[in-house]
Amino acid sequence: MDSVTEIFLKLLFLLPVHNWNTIVAGNKYNCDDQLVSALPQSSFSSSSELSSSHSPGFARLNRRDGAGGWSPLVSNKYQWLQIDLGERTEISAVATQGGYGSSDWVTSYLLMFSDSGRNWKQYHQEEIIWAFSGNTNADSVVHNKLQHSIKARFLRFVPLDWNPNGRIGMRIEVYGCTYRSEVADFDGKSCLLYRFNQKSMSALKDVISLKFKTIQSDGILLHRGGQNGDHITLELVKGKLSLFIKLGDAKIHSANITLGSLLDDQHWHSVLIEHFNNQVNFTVDKHSHHFHAKGELNYLDLDYELSFGGIPVPGKSGTLSRKNFHGCFENLYYNGVNIIDLAKRRKPQIYIMGNMSFSCSEAQMVPVTFLSSSSYLALPGTSGQDEVSISFQFRTWNKEGLLLSTKLHQTSGGLLLYLSDGKVKMSTYKPGKAQSDITAGVGLNNGQWHSVSLSAKRSRMSLMVDNDVTSSAHAAVPTHIYSGDTYYFGGCPNNGNSSECKSPFAGFQGCMRLITIGSKAVDLISVQKNSLGNFSNLQIDLCGIIDRCLPNYCEHGGECTQAWNSFYCNCTNTGYMGATCHYSIYEQSCEAYKHTGNTSGFYYIDSDGSGPLGPFLVYCNMTDTTWTVIQHNNTDLTRVKNANRENPHTVFFKYTATLEQLQATINYAEHCEQELAYHCKKSRLLNKRDGIPLSWWVGRTNETQTYWGGSLPDVQKCACGLEGSCIDSQHYCNCDADRNEWANDTGFLSYKEHLPVTEIVVTDTDRPNSEAAYKLGPLLCRGDRTFWNSASFNTEASYLHFPTFHGELSADVSFFFKTTASSGMFLENLGIKDFIRIELHSPSEVTFSFDVGNGPFEVTMQSPTPLNDNQWHYVKAERNIKEALLQVDQLPQRTLTAPSDGHIRLQLNSQLFVGGTASRQKGFLGCIRSLQLNGIALDLEERAKITPGVEPGCPGHCSSYGNLCHNGGKCREKYNGFSCDCAFSAYTGPFCKKEISAYFGAGTSVVYNFQEYYTLAKNSSSHASSFYADMTLIREVISFTFRTTRTPSLLFYVSSFYQEYLSVILAKNGSLQIRYKLDSHQDPDVFSINFKSMADGLLHHVKINREEEMLYVEINQNERMQFVLSSGTEFNAIKSLVLGKILESNDIDQDTMKANSLGFIGCLSSVQFNHFAPLKAALHHTSSAPVTVKGRFTESNCGTSTGADSTSSETTHSFADHSGPIDEGEPLANAIRSDSAIIGGVIAVVIFILLCITAIAVRIYKKKSVYKKK
Repeated sequence: MDSVTEIFLKLLFLLPVHNWNTIVAGNKYNCDDQLVSALPQSSFSSSSELSSSHSPGFARLNRRDGAGGWSPLVSNKYQWLQIDLGERTEISAVATQGGYGSSDWVTSYLLMFSDSGRNWKQYHQEEIIWAFSGNTNADSVVHNKLQHSIKARFLRFVPLDWNPNGRIGMRIEVYGCTYRSEVADFDGKSCLLYRFNQKSMSALKDVISLKFKTIQSDGILLHRGGQNGDHITLELVKGKLSLFIKLGDAKIHSANITLGSLLDDQHWHSVLIEHFNNQVNFTVDKHSHHFHAKGELNYLDLDYELSFGGIPVPGKSGTLSRKNFHGCFENLYYNGVNIIDLAKRRKPQIYIMGNMSFSCSEAQMVPVTFLSSSSYLALPGTSGQDEVSISFQFRTWNKEGLLLSTKLHQTSGGLLLYLSDGKVKMSTYKPGKAQSDITAGVGLNNGQWHSVSLSAKRSRMSLMVDNDVTSSAHAAVPTHIYSGDTYYFGGCPNNGNSSECKSPFAGFQGCMRLITIGSKAVDLISVQKNSLGNFSNLQIDLCGIIDRCLPNYCEHGGECTQAWNSFYCNCTNTGYMGATCHYSIYEQSCEAYKHTGNTSGFYYIDSDGSGPLGPFLVYCNMTDTTWTVIQHNNTDLTRVKNANRENPHTVFFKYTATLEQLQATINYAEHCEQELAYHCKKSRLLNKRDGIPLSWWVGRTNETQTYWGGSLPDVQKCACGLEGSCIDSQHYCNCDADRNEWANDTGFLSYKEHLPVTEIVVTDTDRPNSEAAYKLGPLLCRGDRTFWNSASFNTEASYLHFPTFHGELSADVSFFFKTTASSGMFLENLGIKDFIRIELHSPSEVTFSFDVGNGPFEVTMQSPTPLNDNQWHYVKAERNIKEALLQVDQLPQRTLTAPSDGHIRLQLNSQLFVGGTASRQKGFLGCIRSLQLNGIALDLEERAKITPGVEPGCPGHCSSYGNLCHNGGKCREKYNGFSCDCAFSAYTGPFCKKEISAYFGAGTSVVYNFQEYYTLAKNSSSHASSFYADMTLIREVISFTFRTTRTPSLLFYVSSFYQEYLSVILAKNGSLQIRYKLDSHQDPDVFSINFKSMADGLLHHVKINREEEMLYVEINQNERMQFVLSSGTEFNAIKSLVLGKILESNDIDQDTMKANSLGFIGCLSSVQFNHFAPLKAALHHTSSAPVTVKGRFTESNCGTSTGADSTSSETTHSFADHSGPIDEGEPLANAIRSDSAIIGGVIAVVIFILLCITAIAVRIYKKKSVYKKK
């Protein structure tokens, strides 16, 4: 019994037909009878026999008569042994032996089966053509249990491999039991109508089960109509089954589900349709689709009749095809009723239209399969006729391929028929003559059967596809055509005789049938018996086409396309990459983005990596702590009135991610929180009298929560209730004081299991003067527990073990490691034969090896530098049914292509070992971090806590990530990760990359004092150098960025107690000048950079580096210059650094004085002088730093490269107010969008305008009075 029918029987509780129970009992429990031993000699046949004593009749198991088994005349891949069981039988197992007492045995073989002895089908298991293991000697018996039983009359054993020191030799046995079934044959013009009693119907349950076989690609299998066009229809459309459902509202209760492929192959296919409540399960063979309707599907609105094989009243339903079904049904059941049995017994519920019989007729067509581009079929023709007429049918997935080639009589020319871009093209060629081409058809590589007929007579040729006149073409030929003596179908022989068969194209891969030459059909069985034509690499009497896109192995919505040997996945717009769209192109968290050097901004994250959850958009706030910000659809403060328990105010929050995506993000985060503010005026949260809450919220678990922001679960309190600070000590919330003035209960909800808030309900705002307002902030999550989750392996014998890794079709493993060892096993998981393993094979080599049943595969990655340098290295390995790949760090990944036909499932059953193996050999010494398997993170730290020889955590992150700290930032170690200390950098941000910029107005002065002057005065008896030796410089490193349009301008000035100084100015012409005066008795050294005016309003980056007398200058990171100082090498007793205008009198040169007259007007950014950051100190540390600011000086983002008004690349968006509750006096004065707020705003604007006008008038009046006095 097939698996679909078994499922069907489990689901049904009514089985009224007694015959069915007999079948179940017989099939399910005792289906292992010997079927071959009692068969007569005539039931055995074969492709050939070595001698009469090696005939197939001697192939019974354990028999020694004749030569002791069957052996063919020639041992090759075209031989077979066939058994006729006399009737359709259920086959559950097979057994084989070699030839008795010989060296002849088969080591592997295929099974094929058929109902008619024609049109064979190969046995599949695990989605592939299954090769059975055979014998290793002549006499031992090897049994093979079939994973899925076969129902067939004829069975063929096809040897694949045999003893290389002998020949093919077989003795066989087949095990199974009698198979009984009810069959009906529809001729394409008939249908069967079943009418049932309304009382026996249930609106909640409907089950239909059947098997069918057909050679037609289209037709109605079943239909149930209703009023207003409602219907349920099962229809075969282009070889696929479509289930159409339309019940009531088409927007809610409609579905069009398509399953299966190539179902017109004249083999049995199972169908199961189940309807329970609003769930519909649709199964074709082993492929299922589950459809969940938005509301209940009411089948009671449909008619109480079902039609099978067609629609009795044409036009009753809008289906794709109007064709009736032409083929056979078997075991047709509706809600436990055997429909075919009722029809055979002429029951009154059944009405038959047209001719229908109760046996299944078989169309005797013999297909042939062209397995490879080197396959061909050569058939004889009649030479010298003035007409060439050929027709055939073909099906393929390939866009290109040679269909037919023939040499024309008495010429060196010929005729070609080939596929090009899914179209059929016909060409005649002859030396010295122009080639004649005609084209017909389109999209013929869709796997469907297509007919082609061509004719060429004298000087005219024509081509027709699918018997469609609109898909035909005709053309005149510049020469007379006479037929040749051989026609080559599908390709040409590799014997070098190119004059007989010309093939400028790749060979055809696909199936052909119904080949006719002239008007005579070709007998392909005679070809198979080598009595007609010849061939190579063909399968005759079966069509071996496979739909490689069923099931669709393209993950995450990838689009599958295919050719004969392979399938391809288009991953465009899926968010995933790889051969099967398995691996996410996005990081799993904001933490991961941060540690690849990214700054704050919007990013897509994929919380479960290659798992089923898709990517979604979040805001990553990259501060010292990384925050993930997930918005919802209602972040405004919302006002509530007139709500009570009978008519509550309910609001639902929809997030930019699904609840499943949110749950994954929350689970991986170290901490999550969400601010919930509730403002109230005579609106309570809790009712102390009856204990029933008056307002509540609902979280992810869909449970009602009555604790509020800042409180804890299950306590029914607000934050003030926990702190004892409520405005009324008798209540646990401020709002429960029920006062006629505004109060609020505000705080952060931080219990992860309840977040995010999905619903808020308010019921107490319907009393006089009662009002409330609420505001829910975005969901905020901090950190990523999995990113730094690590373990240290301290001995080679130590390892961690986890449950078996399940990655049957797709498996990806990623992790970080660091070590000083030269080799070691990262992880290993074993099966009975299969395994997966990743190891450090040598100091610079990582290997990824596995076996899925096709033999071991190994991918090796060589690193140009050693990997045992005690720094973190990244490894990603992926295996899917198309390929295996390995990547280490940012090196180009290595890829190994999987065989197109072979085992595809990785079947493991042992524990997963991390850091070692079960044998405790080749263990890994070092650290493994952030280990993920198919997007699921393994908690290494928890397992390490209970495992000897392994410790949780791993120190030493700065050696690998220290380079992320820029601009003088220092890397500081943390238990989970690291941080960048920007204390001595002119920049800020998590990686010291955010520019600190300020706008300077006219006369603004920023002075950073290195030492106070009074220190020298108090100690005037001593020589100054003794006090300032530590501030004597022989080198400086200076960097800053500026933007201005004013000249001259003073950009940078450093003074000394000894009248020495350094100034950087813009001269009148906009050139940059650097002036060093390191000797108070000499004029300053002046160095000008004149390559262009730098007062152009653009950003300019200046870097100055002095090493004693050598001065190196870099402008805008590309202009580099070198100068030599003559005034000295020591900068003594530096006093202060000035940005903007020098306010105190100093002995400076005239040009610096002119530049100082206006100071600096414009933007300065990221100013650094050795380890001092004066601009940063003036803006961020005014209370603690020795800095003085005078004039207009404001922080700005003017120092970014994108322009004066742009935001910094590291600007962190404000996402919540952490400062605490809003002032309780009038919390809604500026928050609630009400009429009073709007009116107040208008009044404020009017008053502001009036004040401005008054000020201007006063100013004008004063100027006039001054003018009069003058």
